[in-house]
Amino acid sequence: MLERIKSFKAIAAAGLMGTLLLSGCGSESTNGDAGSSDKEKEESFNIGVTQIVEHPSLDAALDGFKKALEDSGIEASYDVQIAQGDQNNNQSIANNFAGDGVDLIFANSTPSALSALNATKDIPIVFTSVTDPVGAQLVKSMDSPEGNITGTTDTHPDAIPNMVKFINEQFEAGTVGVIYNSGEQNSEVQIEKVREALSSTDMKLAEATVSNSSEVKQAAESLVGKADAIYIITDNTVVSALESVIQVSNDNDIPLFVGELDSVKRGGFAAYGFDYEDIGYEAGEMAAKILKDGKKPSELPVQYPQNLKLVINKKAAEEMGIDLKEEWSDLAEFVE
Repeated sequence: MLERIKSFKAIAAAGLMGTLLLSGCGSESTNGDAGSSDKEKEESFNIGVTQIVEHPSLDAALDGFKKALEDSGIEASYDVQIAQGDQNNNQSIANNFAGDGVDLIFANSTPSALSALNATKDIPIVFTSVTDPVGAQLVKSMDSPEGNITGTTDTHPDAIPNMVKFINEQFEAGTVGVIYNSGEQNSEVQIEKVREALSSTDMKLAEATVSNSSEVKQAAESLVGKADAIYIITDNTVVSALESVIQVSNDNDIPLFVGELDSVKRGGFAAYGFDYEDIGYEAGEMAAKILKDGKKPSELPVQYPQNLKLVINKKAAEEMGIDLKEEWSDLAEFVE
């Protein structure tokens, strides 16, 4: 009997030892898997987004930027801040991002990029919706940006000359009216290009300047009777209030030419332009190279828009009393 008890205890002890060993092995396996899982998990980045105002073009650029990072497999959280056209707000936003130590700043407009660069020389900055990066002193050159900043520009060298040529050849316009914020560096650059393009024609320029979006409608009305056509460049202040210009153009049968395709969709008659989502996406691809591949902004040349095309809005043509010509079918894409 005693032998049986000893035998039973031995068996029980062996069983308990085996259970402990198995339990220990299982615990090591779980910890190992968790460690492996943590290593395989994508790193998450904090991205500060600074944007001077809200309007469809800039919003589309931001959408494109986010999509590019998502397509690159990058996990990111975004702190999106809109300055509402106020430069003091603009600089405060950039300073806060620098103080928070975000992983990257996405600057959506020239003023936003300037404020970001003023706030930090260490955090990578990727911009878009910037007309003249060199003239704005954001980068040393398009090919060699230098410093902690690079991005995509929203101007194509042929856009303004092509638009002026189209107006000159297809419309009997003696005077082209423009509305812009003279405080926006990118607008001054574009207006100078408009002047240069007009110099090879018999057309004259009528200018109306604004300092904020509330002045846009009055500026548009001031061009009635002076301008045979209105050309709105990619000025953030004016584009944010574009509906005011569209209303004046429709009411007075003045052809309204615009600087980008989102404004055509909103009711502008025609534009030689590109989709802002495209240049935002291209900026996002550059950001991915910085965050994922360890590239420095200085190693990534500034990019021009890749796809330039003429787009005409049929409904806007009707509203402005413009007869569509058959020959335009060979030159342009049409939207309703």
